[in-house]
Amino acid sequence: MKLPKYLKSKWFLAALAFVLGALIILGVRFFTYHPDKVHYHANFALYINGQKEEFKNPIYYIAITAMCSTDTTAKTPVDRAHLHSGVNNVVHVEDHTVTWGNFFQNIGWVVDPRLIRTPDALYLPDDQHKITFILNGQQVDGAMRQVIGDQDKLLIDFGTTSQSDIQKEYNGIPSTAKKYDTTPDPKSCSGSRPTTLRERLHHLF
Repeated sequence: MKLPKYLKSKWFLAALAFVLGALIILGVRFFTYHPDKVHYHANFALYINGQKEEFKNPIYYIAITAMCSTDTTAKTPVDRAHLHSGVNNVVHVEDHTVTWGNFFQNIGWVVDPRLIRTPDALYLPDDQHKITFILNGQQVDGAMRQVIGDQDKLLIDFGTTSQSDIQKEYNGIPSTAKKYDTTPDPKSCSGSRPTTLRERLHHLF
């Protein structure tokens, strides 16, 4: 069977090659698309004079519907790092470069090596009372300037606590961040939510 002349023309072959190339590129973009959405978790605990802070006040927690927006350009500081669902030892991180200091500011606390200020009290270190930070098993001075990493674990202690008791406090911090990374939060807000067909199609163009 003889092919029509136009099928053998260089212009037709060039157009065909262009269309096939475009389809290949779009196919790769469709199947390899991963949205640039940050949502991971870290664990922490804070002790003042031997008492663990339980963060019982509802003001420390934001509503689920407020934190599950897909609009990454409209995030407030609280959206970027927060607590929710009444869980007082899991930080939800939803943006790049959020520090531990940012997180505590978001819940109305000031925490640094010079002081701890809660919504209703101020704690200053002196010769007896120290502020100690243990981040991922290591004592550090600049924890509040550290970007919160996925599955980080932070202990903050104020008081006359011995090193052995500080270690016990750190060991008592739950290691649940990994579980939260892979378990859907309520209302489909999760660290590993499947990408939808609509999102993949939108990404093509």
